Amino acid sequence: MSGCRRAALAASIVPIVLGLLVASGAVAGVAAQTSTVSASSFSPDDSAGSVSEPAYVESVPEPGDAYFEAEAEDGSWISYTNPRDEYQIPYEGDGSGKLCVTLLNEAGEPIVGESVPDTTATIETGDELEWHTHADPFVVEYPLTDNYDRPLDADQFGTHPDLPQGDGYLDSHCLEWHGLPEDETVEYGEIELEGEHADRIEVVGYIQQAHDSWDTDVDPHAAATSYDDAGGWTYHPDGSHGQAVVVLQLEGDEGDHEQRDSTDDDRSDENVEDDTDGAESPSSEGNVESNQSDESEPTVSDETDRTTGFGALAALAGLTVVVFAIRRS
Repeated sequence: MSGCRRAALAASIVPIVLGLLVASGAVAGVAAQTSTVSASSFSPDDSAGSVSEPAYVESVPEPGDAYFEAEAEDGSWISYTNPRDEYQIPYEGDGSGKLCVTLLNEAGEPIVGESVPDTTATIETGDELEWHTHADPFVVEYPLTDNYDRPLDADQFGTHPDLPQGDGYLDSHCLEWHGLPEDETVEYGEIELEGEHADRIEVVGYIQQAHDSWDTDVDPHAAATSYDDAGGWTYHPDGSHGQAVVVLQLEGDEGDHEQRDSTDDDRSDENVEDDTDGAESPSSEGNVESNQSDESEPTVSDETDRTTGFGALAALAGLTVVVFAIRRS
């Protein structure tokens, strides 16, 4: 065969080889992109749905609703009707207050305790409230929905642009009172948990605000303190109100009861077997993240490398055909 015919044959086959090269590169790129997306997608374990009890969601009453009570004209507070709110008779002054219990699931969401039935939380309230039919002591029985017509009655946490207090959802079970002398001292004891599931509930702490309207723009975990920093208050003429909330939370099934905001670090901790006393050093947390990376990254690179190798083999085969054909000519 003449040189011209060889050139013509090469010219006709080279585009095919080039097409194989381009196609192999495109396939490798698509495979790499698909692998990357798959590796970074959320898994069910990454959601806040891995809880013993889902959040109890109930919006606050609106004006005109049966349980809406009042709202300050200056927008400083809002109040909802509470069947556990009582007035002392005789009325001795403007001393008023509220004592609440908030139960959260592992993800920090308000719940009513359906996962911890026949469990009680008890708070001694002292002589100052012995006249109150729901006090002396204040007893909260779970699940709230089985024991109370009004399971949750207060919105103690969060903010909403259209509300002076709260985020618009009920989160606490409370006791309220009115009519105490304006120099009275109100005291309450440490919360006591009893029942078959009491050991599944952690006492996060106590949040107490005295002598002013309740500030709901607080985090129930960050603001909670030990009982030593709570326990009661004394009224004065310009500060005749006080409130306290005891924050409780379900402990995680794997002992990770420090899950607060469903962060990545918390999700990593959930995948670690609790072979020790539950305490982990920063270095061990780092090892967890490193191990997870080692398990996921090879999947992406291996798929990409295998696809890229396939393209190179195809191109090499094409070139071999060209050389063989020309030499035979």
